[in-house]
Amino acid sequence: MQEAMPHRTFFPATVGGRRLSSIGREAETAEEVVRGGDGGSVRSMVSENAVIVFGKRGCCMCHVVKRLLLGLGVNPAVFEINDEDEAEVIAELFAIVGGGDDGGLQLPAVFVGGKLFGGLDRVMSTHITGELVPILKQAGALWL
Repeated sequence: MQEAMPHRTFFPATVGGRRLSSIGREAETAEEVVRGGDGGSVRSMVSENAVIVFGKRGCCMCHVVKRLLLGLGVNPAVFEINDEDEAEVIAELFAIVGGGDDGGLQLPAVFVGGKLFGGLDRVMSTHITGELVPILKQAGALWL
């Protein structure tokens, strides 16, 4: 009988060439990412990846964003947040965004070119109006 090959539906985020994901054990946990080293590891992930998606583990909206970006030809980095690490990661994302307004950050949070782009609603609306592809080209996520 044949064995099924494992399949992952995410592409792990990287910081300084190291894989970061809350799924793989060779990677760090989200708490280690936020509290580790200089405390700016989440900030490093945002700045080093052209497109990165932060979402809760198993979130269907995060899956929709990933599939849309993959369909456009973007290979987004994805950081899936465990329930126990959610508060720390969201606090770090608020610090990156500038905090203050809690309506500006929702999960999944999509960062394009080092800046908060928005959630599922913003990604879908800009895709429908045809503005998403030029934004992704400008950020260096698409070359064609």
